Amino acid sequence: MRTLVVCSGGLDSVTLSHMVAVEQTLSHLISFDYGQRHNKELEYARRCAKRLGVTHDIVDISDIGRRLTGSALTDGDAVPEGHYAEDTMRLTVVPNRNAIMLTIAFGVAMARRAEAVAAAMHGGDQCSEASCHSSG
Repeated sequence: MRTLVVCSGGLDSVTLSHMVAVEQTLSHLISFDYGQRHNKELEYARRCAKRLGVTHDIVDISDIGRRLTGSALTDGDAVPEGHYAEDTMRLTVVPNRNAIMLTIAFGVAMARRAEAVAAAMHGGDQCSEASCHSSG
């Protein structure tokens, strides 16, 4: 089964990329530049793809990212350092980022004839009541 992996370059997604490569199903890595302040991870994703011998695309969605305000990763607030605690994690949530990236990744997977998309998101990367709301 050919698998496309969404790889931010962070620990979770690089680990997943290696796990899928061990299963011999890794076909491609895709990363997203949404204007994040920690864009050095995109270089780590590129290195991961090179190490694993697969192609790598970086999709520029920075125009969309400029509209996803309210996160220390995209705005001028300081990015918390050290261990993730609930208070500091909330500061780094980028509204609906993962859904946007997965939607694009599924389209790319179909175009590249991959049969699966894999992504590893940090368990705390979610909407909290204080950081996002749904309308109904």
